[in-house]
Amino acid sequence: MRISAAALMLCAAPALAQTPLSAIDWLEAQTAVPQTLGPQLNRPQIAMPARPIPALPLTEAPTASSITIPEVEVQPLGAPNPEAVGLLPMQVTGLPLSLWKTSDVPTLIELIAAVDPAVPALSALLHTLLLAEADAPLSSRRGAPLLAARLGRLMAQGVVEPAEALIERAGATTPELFQIWFDLSLLTGHENTPCETLADSPSLSTDLATRVFCTARTGDWIVAATVLDTGEALGTISDRDADLLARFLDPDLAESFTPINPPARPSPLEFRLFQAIGEPLATAPLPRAFATVDLSGDTGWKAQLDAAERLARVGAISENRMLGIYTHRKPAASGGIWDRVKALQEFDSAITGDDASSIGRALEAVWPQMRSAGLLVPFANLYGARLLTYPLSGRALDLARKAALLSPEYESAVATIGTPTDELAFLGAIARGDAPATIPDQPQHQAIAAAFDKALPPAALQTQLDEGRLGEVILRAIALFASGADGNTDDLTDALATLRAVGLEDTARRAALELVILTGEGARR
Repeated sequence: MRISAAALMLCAAPALAQTPLSAIDWLEAQTAVPQTLGPQLNRPQIAMPARPIPALPLTEAPTASSITIPEVEVQPLGAPNPEAVGLLPMQVTGLPLSLWKTSDVPTLIELIAAVDPAVPALSALLHTLLLAEADAPLSSRRGAPLLAARLGRLMAQGVVEPAEALIERAGATTPELFQIWFDLSLLTGHENTPCETLADSPSLSTDLATRVFCTARTGDWIVAATVLDTGEALGTISDRDADLLARFLDPDLAESFTPINPPARPSPLEFRLFQAIGEPLATAPLPRAFATVDLSGDTGWKAQLDAAERLARVGAISENRMLGIYTHRKPAASGGIWDRVKALQEFDSAITGDDASSIGRALEAVWPQMRSAGLLVPFANLYGARLLTYPLSGRALDLARKAALLSPEYESAVATIGTPTDELAFLGAIARGDAPATIPDQPQHQAIAAAFDKALPPAALQTQLDEGRLGEVILRAIALFASGADGNTDDLTDALATLRAVGLEDTARRAALELVILTGEGARR
């Protein structure tokens, strides 16, 4: 695997066990080797008495007019089911292996595609679900549709490198899985490996554009040109792709012809081809997965910064990686993102200098910058707990308290903060998992308070839990929370009550705190 454990840790959220994630254990697949029976030599022969076999009358023709060949799915003995493959073992996630087992696969696929986490804590939970090891659903039949859905959603979230590691661990054994692997590798720059696999197993893809590209990547340019000519003659390669591939195969064409109009939604292959012929496409208007391409910095620091913010906003990269990109060099311009970079660098320098007055001024300057970019939670993860150790006052103290409550150390921060205001008393109760004694007169706050006051999951979700459909219920709870965040307060109560009932207490508290604080700051995604 090319991905490091640290890259995977950013995707893991506290789950049933709610323990800190410090490492990702890569478990070696255990292959059961069946014992074979040796030849049965020198066994005594037992003579059976001969019995006459009665003749049966022929009532129909001795030949069949047709045959039916049953569908048979072939899999090597001892090979793992790709639907069960994950990167995060249950010891890390706390989620049981039966996560998906009794759910209907089409229902899971629909939920995975549709769910839209409203706060960062639930984005992290979604990533954990999608990367978790779990038994294949009992309703699984042919192929690996659930794995494909998990990979597709990870890609849509921008969690590209872990998704690539997941498909490599599962094995791209079907054309659908190979296409996903190929798309992911084009975004990470690792396309040689799937191309070599395709050369060994041509049946994995019938797409001629893919075959032309991969044949060229493996060094056989003449065959690639022949396949391209065949595809054009048969009309199986679009005019745009044929033009891109022709210029890819012959750089002289790229220099002598006018630029090609890019599609509004290019495929990863088209994106890569535009890049290869010297006409790279901007990633900002494209789906989030394409931002991964700019993380290397090859397209410039500005593009790298934009990509880091876009991905950190949904937890697709760690806040530490974002900070490293922010502090890579001094900004040479002003306005927009450069003001944000300058503010964060000055704040980080103030923290390093350990001067409370400088920290207070820098915090007041950087907070609105992080808020406008939707990055308050990554910022709080980096600095929140530490801010309470400084003697701040006024606005800076208020911001430090909010940052601490948005950080992973929110519960211990409550002891330091105390209850100087009704708002902080409410937030402190939620951080401890208690029913608030004082509830602000707002429907959202009342819905959250009700969830922490012995509320139970809705009957429909409780029935699904009783049936063992845990993963499905968690996905539905994430969807209910999004509905509740949009104003359907009963859904908010149901979502939080469900998360608490299944043991996701830490996630429930963090989601509630983030919703209240970010909504108050006007910074909720």
